[in-house]
Amino acid sequence: MRSQATVICLITHHTHLHLINTPLLVFGALEKKTIIKMRTSNHLIGLLNFLTFLLSIPILGGGIWLSSRANNTDCLKFLQWPLIIIGVSIMVVSLAGFAGACYRNTFLMRLYLVVMFLVIAVLIGFIIFAYVVTDKGSGRRVMNRAYLEYYLEDYSGWLEERVASESYWGKIASCIRDSKVCGRMGRTVNGMPQTPDMFYLTHLTPIQSGCCKPPTDCGYVYQNETVWIPGSGLMGTNADCTRWSNDQEQLCYACDSCKAGVLASLKKSWRKVSVINIVVMIILVIVYIIAYAAYRNNRKMDNDEPYGEARMTKAQPSAFHL
Repeated sequence: MRSQATVICLITHHTHLHLINTPLLVFGALEKKTIIKMRTSNHLIGLLNFLTFLLSIPILGGGIWLSSRANNTDCLKFLQWPLIIIGVSIMVVSLAGFAGACYRNTFLMRLYLVVMFLVIAVLIGFIIFAYVVTDKGSGRRVMNRAYLEYYLEDYSGWLEERVASESYWGKIASCIRDSKVCGRMGRTVNGMPQTPDMFYLTHLTPIQSGCCKPPTDCGYVYQNETVWIPGSGLMGTNADCTRWSNDQEQLCYACDSCKAGVLASLKKSWRKVSVINIVVMIILVIVYIIAYAAYRNNRKMDNDEPYGEARMTKAQPSAFHL
């Protein structure tokens, strides 16, 4: 009888220990699983921030490219700066988000989400602005000419008013003159200057067409790329006909066609950059949504499976919880 009682006691004691240890084992397994999920989520956020950092490079590169054209070709030196600032902002914020994900710094992660939202909003606004100010105007085809010609009346809006203003145009004209864009138009064929017919088949840039030669309807006769003499017929009514000068320091830099050529060149440059910006913006929005979802998932796991300070908060909840 004593042996049977001893066996029953041992079995009961073992069962009791097993029942006590089971919740501890389950809790430990759940906590370990939660930690693994949180690490995975942090790794995902860090990876997304690194991707965002890489996406800032094309935006910054587009701004730098526009800046180089502003110094040498387009000669408009203010539109590239917002793009450069946006690119640098995305780069800095991405690094902050990357650090916040690696060190589980809640402040940096919140800062990343808020600032990145604002940066994306500014980028969207800037893309819309760039399309609006460069929407109107295009070159006109001329009979028996490969190049297009440009007229200021085809353009309107804020950008046209800024470029055409006397105070600003003096700086642009000086920039075009210093860039020697007209002097580089000269071509030779077998050591001989190109003929008029060869020149008429040349594809000129908007600035070359508008600033380096007189408009076709003025009736000037070609001598070389930047020297034209009045024809025998009546001169056209275009005001630029009287503004043309064979002085290589003047040419048609004071012409409305030159202003229109600058606007057309800007439109062409900005459309190229805007395509890159739109692609980057779409990817940024997708990355931001995934990063925000991962951050919310992190917060949810913190609330569901607390540990450390959070566990004390759940064990002894207060009346107010921030």
